[in-house]
Amino acid sequence: MVSVVVVSVLFVMRFAGTWLVRKDVPVKADVMVMLMGSIPDRVLEASDLYRAGYAKKIILVEENMGSYRKLEERGAKILSNTTQCFNALVKLGVQTNDITILPGDAQSTQAEAIIVRDFLKGRQETERLILVTSPGHTRRSWIIFSQAFRKSGMKTRIIAVPSKYNAFSGHGWWKHKETIQTVMQEYIKLFSYFVFERRRLDAV
Repeated sequence: MVSVVVVSVLFVMRFAGTWLVRKDVPVKADVMVMLMGSIPDRVLEASDLYRAGYAKKIILVEENMGSYRKLEERGAKILSNTTQCFNALVKLGVQTNDITILPGDAQSTQAEAIIVRDFLKGRQETERLILVTSPGHTRRSWIIFSQAFRKSGMKTRIIAVPSKYNAFSGHGWWKHKETIQTVMQEYIKLFSYFVFERRRLDAV
């Protein structure tokens, strides 16, 4: 019995990292959403998809940066992460008119999902939405966005595309401190979503 449990635990642990990576085949979509977080890998992937013609519009959600307003009040103005992403996308060939920045000071992926959903709801029907993020974040973000749109009655297909410029694959995740942290953090956040946050989403 003990050996069965040990084998089962080892099996689950082996695939715990790869399960986090959802890799849908890119198809032409009505819009692309690049989630905030690590900037270089996501910007590179979003610009590649844009230039390849998979989506003509890119949406960014303004990210909460803690006490940055206090800095500005004291005369120390800094570029927000969202502004840095906008500038980098433009440098890589994305037309400024094709980028929409949504306000909201989002503190989580769920907040981004709600802001994007509310922006698109009532507009021309959005059949397909490409979600660009880092590999280890694709499963959770796909779950959250799919739930947010479904609860609002929107039949939008969410297509998760992990950035190929991020080395995380989930394989052998227990071998390095950085990948251990990525996997542990994602499962903690998934637990939080299913136990606490999803209830709030259901109420929206």
